[in-house]
Amino acid sequence: MTLLPDLLVEKLERCLGEYEDNWTLPPECYTSQEVFTAEQERIFHQGWVGIGRADRWADPGHFAALEVGGVPIVVVRGDDGELRAFANSCRHRAAKIMEGEGHCSRMRCRFHFWTYAQDGRLVGAPRMQKTPGFNNADFGLVEFSVVEWEGFALVSLEENPPPFERWVGEFSQIHEPWRGEELVTARRREFTVECNWKSFAEVFNEYYHLPYVHPTSIDATYNAPDPAEKVAGAFATHFGTTEGTGALLDSQQENGQKLPVMEQLVGRLRAGVRYSWIFPNLAVAYGSDALWMYEVHPDGPHRCQVTMWVCFPQSTLDLADFAEKAAIYFERFDAALDEDIPMLEQQFLGQNSPFAQQGRHSDLEPNVACFADWYVNRLLMR
Repeated sequence: MTLLPDLLVEKLERCLGEYEDNWTLPPECYTSQEVFTAEQERIFHQGWVGIGRADRWADPGHFAALEVGGVPIVVVRGDDGELRAFANSCRHRAAKIMEGEGHCSRMRCRFHFWTYAQDGRLVGAPRMQKTPGFNNADFGLVEFSVVEWEGFALVSLEENPPPFERWVGEFSQIHEPWRGEELVTARRREFTVECNWKSFAEVFNEYYHLPYVHPTSIDATYNAPDPAEKVAGAFATHFGTTEGTGALLDSQQENGQKLPVMEQLVGRLRAGVRYSWIFPNLAVAYGSDALWMYEVHPDGPHRCQVTMWVCFPQSTLDLADFAEKAAIYFERFDAALDEDIPMLEQQFLGQNSPFAQQGRHSDLEPNVACFADWYVNRLLMR
């Protein structure tokens, strides 16, 4: 287990507690290989980690080869409808079995043609009948725990992961009005950003930067958010009302291209956005007409792999003019990213300075501060 320097531990302990009192994470948390290694061990190899929206695996046989905490895994929807996750390592000599994404009836290693069923059982091993005592039943794929919940998919690499209901706490109750399990993915976009993974998730979860990074694109849409919320579970959440929908640019609010508000939403929820961070790596916005989300995975301390998801109710997808109107929504998400990403990359350069220091959180960054508290507790194994 990676040991962290005493001086860093002192800095990390400043991040604990209520957001009004705690400090930002020290720059080393964004730049240090040593911290990155500890994160892999204590955050991505333990607990639950998001792997996107569950409808990525919509049909039986659909698979996707992924990495979680640097560990190659393959996630597949079985013909029985169950979603399963396995170590993407052949039980013969550990070659990676599956690449990319697609459909399969079996999973076959190209090295020596060891073949596995969708439930991970070894069903074919050429010539191994000549090996004394060899039994297919002893060489199935290593399986991980996976859950489908609120329309998301999460996996745990732990042999005995923490109870999922305790992990997510009050999330379902707070987000129930949006009926997240019924929302359907309309767009998935993958990209790489030259910054630490935490920085990307942080910027999605705070209002502080809006007038400075997004002054003419989305800032005018967002009113001052509600006071910070205290919740039970490995997540943070923050609601605020909007002028129009948070899923369009300021300039597009009056162009007649809005998609319908989710019919079940009432009151303030019909013109607002709930920004939530499912720790460690799912940053989710529950808007009045859409859900948009960023799934973030570290690629070393200096780079992250990001997947954008945009989801709507099925009734919205069924509209005759959906494609035309949705394109304007996608334009808004891309435009905001085009402003955020250069700032994040500039931030990363500053974080690498030997003179970079810890700061304090503003009142518009409670989700970020809540994550810092959770992150430090995980990193220090408390």
